[in-house]
This record gives sequence, C-alpha cells and structure tokens, in this order.
Amino acid sequence: MTFQSQAVHECKIGHILFDDVSLKILDQRMLPQKEIYIRIEGVDDGFNAIKNMAVRGAPCIAIVGLLSLSVELASVKSLIEEEKLTRNNDSLYQYLDNSCKKLCESRPTAVNLRNECCRLLKTVEQHREDTSFDELVDLTKKHIKSIMFQDISINRAIGSYGAQHLIDNHLLRGKKAVILTHCNTGSLATAGYGTALGVIRALHERQKLDTAYCTETRPYNQGSRLTAYELTRENIPCKLICDNMAAAVMSMKHVDAVIVGADRVALNGDTANKIGTYGLAVIAKHHNVPFFIALPSPTFDSLKKNGSEIVIEERPSEEVKTIAGHFIAPTEVECWNPSFDITPAGLITGYITEYGVFKAEDLPEKLSGK
Repeated sequence: MTFQSQAVHECKIGHILFDDVSLKILDQRMLPQKEIYIRIEGVDDGFNAIKNMAVRGAPCIAIVGLLSLSVELASVKSLIEEEKLTRNNDSLYQYLDNSCKKLCESRPTAVNLRNECCRLLKTVEQHREDTSFDELVDLTKKHIKSIMFQDISINRAIGSYGAQHLIDNHLLRGKKAVILTHCNTGSLATAGYGTALGVIRALHERQKLDTAYCTETRPYNQGSRLTAYELTRENIPCKLICDNMAAAVMSMKHVDAVIVGADRVALNGDTANKIGTYGLAVIAKHHNVPFFIALPSPTFDSLKKNGSEIVIEERPSEEVKTIAGHFIAPTEVECWNPSFDITPAGLITGYITEYGVFKAEDLPEKLSGK
C-alpha cells in the first residue's frame, strides 16, 4: 500500500504520494484553482519545495524533507557513482548528517524538521557499529516512513483531546462550538487530519461544531486558499473572514475558542506561529475568549528558553505586494514581511498535545525528551 492510500483515507486529500522509491507532492502554491503535483527526486528538490513554499506547515515540512532524503537513498548505486557516498556506515552517517543540515537551512523558524533529523541521526548512530551497510540503509528508510504514520496518530490524539477539553470546559451543555482558527493547520500542513484543524474535525465528527471561522492569513493566504479548501471539500461548516475582521467577529458574534497551530514552542511556552497569531491572542484576551495552541511534541523546542531566542524568517516583499502574481501595491514600495510572530505564553490558555491539554508550566515535564 502506498502512503497515498493512507493519506486519502485519513484526510481525503492525497497531497503526499510516496511508494518507497518515488515521491510527488501537491503544489500548495497552486491551490485552490489547480491541483498540480511536483516530483521530488532528491534532497535538492525537497529543499527547493520547502524553501519556495510548494509545501508548508511545520509537520509537513519535516515529512517531505525526510522523504526527499529517503527517495534519494532508494538509488544508493547512483549516490556511490556520484561519489556522494561510499559503501560503509561512517560514510552513510556523514551523508545523512550533511543532507539533514542542508534541509534544515530551508526555513529557519519551524523546528519539526530539525527535531526529526536529530531523531533519525540518533537512531542511525545507535546501529552504526553492529549493522551492515544495506541494513542501515533499510533502517533509515523505514524510520523516515514511520514518521508519516506517527504524525497522523499524533494529530488524531490532538483532535480527540482538544475536542473533549472544549466540550467539558468551554461549551454550554448541549451547545455546539464556534471556533476561530488562523493559517492552515490541516491535512495539507501535516501527514493527514491536522493539528488545530484536527480539533475542528474532531468536533465536527462528534456533531459538536457549529462554525469554524478561518482567517484569510495575509500575505500568503493560507487560510483562504488552503483551510477554506479543506473545510469546504469535507462539508465542514465554515466562514472565511479577512484578517482584520477577527476583533469584530469576537465582539459581534459568539466565539467559544481560538485554536491555532505552532511552528516552534519554546521551553516557557512562548509560541512562534504564522504572522498574525500574536494579534489574535491579544484580541482574544480582551474578549475573554480562550486561546489554544495545538502542539505536536515534535514542535516543542526545549533548547530555546523563550520566544526571544527563536529566529523569525523574513520572506520576499513580492508576497506582500502581489496576489496570484498581480501587483496590488506600487512595485517600488519597500515591505517588511516576517513570516511568523511570537505569542507570549501569558496570552495562551492551554496547549493541546497528543498527551493531553496542558498549561505552559507543564510543558517541560510533559514534552521534554518525547
């Protein structure tokens, strides 16, 4: 069975097509108008797909990055002929280490790729002395493939814990939830099901969702292009709003909770996520609306003490000045285009993880070393 079959079953969007020797990904830059697949033939292709945002979302970046490495390893003979690798375990480890370093340079803020690369290298190191070269290659590919299925399992657990927590603590008896979310945290950002959108899916599956409000998420419009695409495809009740309507929605409509994803969460709970998240948290605080981070354990960074230590990626000005290739601003105007912002832990009600829902002070004990 290819991963395509599993992905379609879990998320109804076959955005990662992988069969051990080949990889194609849905070009998310083309959505929702076109569904075009890109062939990924190795680490260079994986790097470019991530850097150019053909694929995005912290979990999906890690998965596609490492799958590009696995596809390249499927042609060991070619790697040896190109002198990228010699047939011994030390050479294999060095090749993997170099490939991981390159991939991790693609986008600096999201931490999942780094964490998964470290976990892969640790696994390979443990078997480096007592395993044959061919066995170590097979072990590497199996480990990478397992990350996809683990991610779906993590997402379903986040969805379940998050939905139940909201039902138990933040919904009036018999009422259905109205949730506001930002950016895209669904199937397209993960291996399947989603993190924050996974909670929305779980509420819908339990017939406990009234409406999901999704922001357009300027300047790259992941909310209008991707989240609305996923929700409408699955007939999940939703309404798309402009980013600057969030305060009005909380003031003029009823919102039970804001749930967003994360690209990196520091030891103290400070969270790097798509630009605009910090503003939503401030608005939610003013309106007494609970604000949750959907946090898979691979997104937790215990090496960063707080948000000030997280590097914030800045993207090209053209993303602000254009929509679908058409200029909406003077071509000569200068722009500041940070892709992420930092939401302080003090504005966050709780973190929905695959192990349960926790406060910021609980994260080091619950997630460190996972």
